[in-house]
Amino acid sequence: MSGQEPPVDDADTAAADAPDAAKGDRIAKFLARAGVASRRDAERMLADGQVKLNNVVVTHPATFVGPGDLVVVGGMLVDPPQRTRLWRYHKPDGLVTTHKDPQDRPTVFQKLPQDMKRVISIGRLDLNSEGLLLLTNDGGLARQLELPSTGWLRRYRVRVHGVVDAHRLVDLARGLIIDGVKYGPIEAGLDSVKGSNAWLTVSLKEGKNREIRRVMAYLGLATTRLIRIAYGPFQLGTLERGQVAEVPTKVLREQLPK
Repeated sequence: MSGQEPPVDDADTAAADAPDAAKGDRIAKFLARAGVASRRDAERMLADGQVKLNNVVVTHPATFVGPGDLVVVGGMLVDPPQRTRLWRYHKPDGLVTTHKDPQDRPTVFQKLPQDMKRVISIGRLDLNSEGLLLLTNDGGLARQLELPSTGWLRRYRVRVHGVVDAHRLVDLARGLIIDGVKYGPIEAGLDSVKGSNAWLTVSLKEGKNREIRRVMAYLGLATTRLIRIAYGPFQLGTLERGQVAEVPTKVLREQLPK
């Protein structure tokens, strides 16, 4: 996951995003729903003058987009938002979860099927992590599912090197502070041990940047493999490395928080 962002008042967000048939969608919400970027990134694009509405640079986030309006970002015409879609992707290790990497490392989005239009990730997996990554064409949905208040557990299989103290694993359920950073409750259980290596199952609701690796290091354990196997109700299952599978619309509607 990426680092923490300033807290958002969900009530204020809901009010700002309330539908207005006469005006349409706010420009940042329109861009998020169109899969251009998350709403926050869209607001940064607005501040940088990258967005035009009907050939006029947008200068205020309270600008609304109505039917027939033309929106251009970075010189590219933005198609109107389509129906919300969600995909499961089995991310291999060695890929970064970003659209453009300053170090020119291979990215998740470069490896997706060519017929997939622009999508954004729900949360992230770092370069050396693998497993389930959810992708969507709706930035608003991405933001909703990333919020800790959604309450969805992210579950991982973790291989560590070192001697595992089962009692210290239990203590993680109380949360802890490492180098001034507060981590919330973590459920961790020992699955198997072979020599100096062990497999754990780890679950958490809010994943800070490299959280599992840092917590394991705090316990004196080196993380040698990290695989996300579930994000809320969505499972990695038998999805092969590099494979993408769309979540049926009916299942998506049933599983989304009410």
